[in-house]
Amino acid sequence: MKEYNVITLCGSTKFKDEFLQVQKELTLKGNIVISVGLFGHSGDEEVWQEGTKEMLDDMHKRKIDMANEIFVINKNGYIGSSTRSEIEYAKSNGKTVRFLEEIEK
Repeated sequence: MKEYNVITLCGSTKFKDEFLQVQKELTLKGNIVISVGLFGHSGDEEVWQEGTKEMLDDMHKRKIDMANEIFVINKNGYIGSSTRSEIEYAKSNGKTVRFLEEIEK
């Protein structure tokens, strides 16, 4: 049985098109890709119901736990506070962190 690399996508949900494109590209390269369930900043209003965003944020950390690495969708260099938290969480748990766009040091 083949072993597949597992990648969780992280980033602002306002970048829905980029999420879908990266998911497709990484899948075609032989990775199992875990993504967000809802795009709150791209029209999925259910995210903003009481308690839902907190549940989704916690659930995304569990998705990071399931992965070997995270891939950050940082279009135009944008990384919001939730994504920063996910990056720190991934690093603290020994996960590889890759970015869509190079990070300036």
